Amino acid sequence: SGSGKSVLARMLARIVTPTSGEILIEGNAIAGDAPRTLSYTSQVQLVLQDPFASINPVHPIRHSLERPLRIHATPRDQVEDRARATLARVALDPPDRYLDRYPHELSGGQLQRVSIARALCVNPKVLLADEPISMLDVSVRLGVLNLLRGLCDDERLAVLYITHDIASARYIADATIVMYAGQVVERSEGTSLIDAPSHPYTQLLIASVPDPSDPLRRTPETEDRAGQGQFPAEGCRFAPRCPHVMDVCRTTAPPLIEVTSGHESRCWLHEGASRVAITSRGQGGTTSST
Repeated sequence: SGSGKSVLARMLARIVTPTSGEILIEGNAIAGDAPRTLSYTSQVQLVLQDPFASINPVHPIRHSLERPLRIHATPRDQVEDRARATLARVALDPPDRYLDRYPHELSGGQLQRVSIARALCVNPKVLLADEPISMLDVSVRLGVLNLLRGLCDDERLAVLYITHDIASARYIADATIVMYAGQVVERSEGTSLIDAPSHPYTQLLIASVPDPSDPLRRTPETEDRAGQGQFPAEGCRFAPRCPHVMDVCRTTAPPLIEVTSGHESRCWLHEGASRVAITSRGQGGTTSST
C-alpha cells in the first residue's frame, strides 16, 4: 500500500492530472493537462475496488449500464440490447434476471461483474482494474479473475490489473511491474520477477508472503533509516530501507537496468555486472540474477 498503484490508475483514467510525463495510447501521446473527453473514456475505463460504493444504490442495474451508453451517443433503439449483451459478456445470464434488480439484491461477485460490464459497455481498448477482487469473498475471486483473463485472451482487451495479492498477479499477468514510492522498481515479462526477484524491495515483498507449509518462518525485517513515510530527496528511494545500500544509492537515482532479457531492475547492484548474487537478510537463501 502507498506505492502509487491506485494514483497511477486514476492518472490513466484522467481523474488525476499528472504533473509530468506523458500517457500514450497505441503510440499516440495524450497531453497531461488535456480535458477528460468522451473520446478518451471510450478507450480507457476504470473498475474500482469496492463494487458496493461504485454502483449507485438507488437505481436498478439497468440504469448503471444504460447511462454510459446514452452518454456515448448509442442509438436509443440499441441501448437496451447493448446492456443485455454486456451482461451476458460478463456471465450474468440471463440478462433479464439482473437488469431490473437493485445493487443490494446482488452478491459482491455479481456486483463487481456489473462494474466490469458498465466499463465494457463502450467497448474500451484498455480496462484499468484497481484491486477488483480485494473486497470479494475468496470463493468468488477466481471467477472474476477468469473473467478478466478471458477478456484479454478472447477479446484482446488490454487490462491493467492492480493488486497487492502476489498469487493473483502470478495467475493473471502477461507482464508484471512492482512499484515503490510512486516509481517502477522492477518489471518483467510474464511473472519472472515473482519467481526470481532482483530488486531488494521485490525480494523482501515476495519473502513476506506467508507460506502455509512453513508457518514458523520469520518474515524478513528492514530498518527505516529515513523515518516512517519519508523518502530521500535524491538517490534511490528505497535506500533508507535497503539491506544492500551503497554510497552511490544515497546520491544518484538508479535507472532501470536489464538483468535478463525482458527483466529490468532499478538497482545499482546490477550495474556493470553480468551476474549478481543478492542475499537478503532473513531470507535464508540467495537469489541469483543473470
